[in-house]
Amino acid sequence: MLKVRNLKVSFRTEDGIVRAVDDVSFEVGEGEILGVVGESGSGKTVSLLSVIGLIIDPNAEIEGSIVYKGRELVGLPQRELRHVRGNEIAMIFQDPMTALTPVYTIGWQIAEQVMTHTELSKSAARQRAVDLLAEVGFPNPATSVDRYPHELSGGMRQRAVIAMALSCNPSLLIADEPTTALDVTVQAQILDLIQKLRRDHGSAVVLITHDMGVVAEVADRVMVMYAGRVVEHGSKRDLFRSPWHPYTWGLLDSIPPLDGARPRRLKSIGGNPPSLLALPPGCAFSPRCRYRFHRCGERPELSGTVGHRAACFLPPEERESGRAARVPIAAGAS
Repeated sequence: MLKVRNLKVSFRTEDGIVRAVDDVSFEVGEGEILGVVGESGSGKTVSLLSVIGLIIDPNAEIEGSIVYKGRELVGLPQRELRHVRGNEIAMIFQDPMTALTPVYTIGWQIAEQVMTHTELSKSAARQRAVDLLAEVGFPNPATSVDRYPHELSGGMRQRAVIAMALSCNPSLLIADEPTTALDVTVQAQILDLIQKLRRDHGSAVVLITHDMGVVAEVADRVMVMYAGRVVEHGSKRDLFRSPWHPYTWGLLDSIPPLDGARPRRLKSIGGNPPSLLALPPGCAFSPRCRYRFHRCGERPELSGTVGHRAACFLPPEERESGRAARVPIAAGAS
């Protein structure tokens, strides 16, 4: 359904060129859930905003290829992109309070998108909004449709954003950290809604998150990003049971163990992510990696099997010893 090849996104700044996304490639198949994980600033959101043409900064430069259902999206005029965006490819934004316009009711905003991409009348679009709110779990959709965003809780606002994204039954849904700042009960409900979308409509989902527990729960494949690059990519089972990259080990170590002795504190990755204006030569993770050696001064390329690849020079025996100290597999990863 979606094929991204050698995607590069750069921004011109007063301090120099910032390469926010550096040679990223991935695919998403029909009905598949791809989890994209990494720390803040790793290029997750910028990569997917490029897919739907929402990077319109005059100082931005996008290179590479983004093919959706056989159609090249890079360089496509905004007028044509609008027919794809919201209709065939929809996005759930991270902060529902800023994603929704505060001076319009949620029903008006959902109906507006429906009327933009379909030939439904105003009354039919409003009824479609009521039906969507019911589908995402609003208790009184007929009255909630006339509420403003500030009248809703955080969980209800997130549901309204999801309803808007589902309004045209998109083939591909991009969910940008849809459970951030929500309590665990609401998080579980939102994840259930995303899985229900795949079951009911056959949609593919790209789930952007920094929460490995969320990935273990819903994803089919996982792509790990660091400093604008893909450092590991594989099936959920392979990545949780046999991760290859030390950065992935660090992410997995941050998950609280489900059994055994309770640790005094969770493990963390030492240091800070590098500045994209001054990336270290070779492997960008090497300054924070306890396993670095002389070859880390070279830039590693993704290598491995067809279904599991990592950008790391560590030989197999070193990977085995490095994984030995990992925490148990997260629930759902099997």
